[in-house]
Amino acid sequence: MMNSPLILITNDDGVDARGIIELAECLKPLGELVVFAPDGPRSGMSGAITSSIPITFSLLEEYDGMRVYSCTGTPVDCVKLAVNNVLDRKPDLLVSGINQGGNMSVCVHYSGTLGAAAEGCIFGIPSLGVSLTDYNGKASFGACRRLGLSVAQLILEEGLPKGTYLNLNVPNVSRVKGLRVCRQSGARFVNEYMTSEDAGGETVYWLTGSLYNEQPDDPEDDTLALDEGYASLVPCRIDVTDYEYMQQLRRMTETITIT
Repeated sequence: MMNSPLILITNDDGVDARGIIELAECLKPLGELVVFAPDGPRSGMSGAITSSIPITFSLLEEYDGMRVYSCTGTPVDCVKLAVNNVLDRKPDLLVSGINQGGNMSVCVHYSGTLGAAAEGCIFGIPSLGVSLTDYNGKASFGACRRLGLSVAQLILEEGLPKGTYLNLNVPNVSRVKGLRVCRQSGARFVNEYMTSEDAGGETVYWLTGSLYNEQPDDPEDDTLALDEGYASLVPCRIDVTDYEYMQQLRRMTETITIT
């Protein structure tokens, strides 16, 4: 398999999640697969790493050119550990997912799915996050599998610019109309907590909420594409510097001195 592309697969839903099983199955034709994922759900971990306690991993199974590992860490821990200590060569591609639940708009900053993709990008590995906007345990992954495979194959053939990774979201519709290359919309979460009481009568807060875009929809918004039944593909950057504002900020800070 040394002549085949090496593909590292991870997620934030756990190694036993249906989405990662579906992802591995659809990517089999592309090369040698290594699944290295958390031992349980790690949603919302973003770029979190484990620094105060040790982490471990174990080989669960090996068959048909694929190895499956379980790790006690976060999605980013999985990428770091796999690349640094487990794999004998640098992966040609990293794919994170298939996440059950959309990772469009501002979700890119919270998502463990995209945290793993970003970490792969930091290592210089062409990386892709794949999400399905459906939380139903019986959701169909058909369109997500087909689009995920197509985009993964495109990345293997064409590569990605340094510092760029891709965020693919597939809508929960009976028939996906197509694929749109989009920008991250300016939506944010509102009504983020639901309150209830625990057994002792103390008020507790459950994370919930929905995305709301205060600005008029831009034709290139990922949220608009998904609402209209299209899959969205957003190129994301590791470098978050606001280059347009840099020069203005320099002028504004010229008078600041350290005394």
